[in-house]
Amino acid sequence: MAIDPVCKMEVQEAKAAATSEYKGKKYYFCAVGCKKAFDQNPEKYLVEKIN
Repeated sequence: MAIDPVCKMEVQEAKAAATSEYKGKKYYFCAVGCKKAFDQNPEKYLVEKIN
């Protein structure tokens, strides 16, 4: 299972609504809206994830 970096929901990789690659890592999303938000500002969601 992966964690959607935007909404923090668990996502099964095989059933993800969308994916993005950023700095060589693949991210999985529960919905296209989460992917769009991530693609506009990936660092915002990755910094929150680390803290």
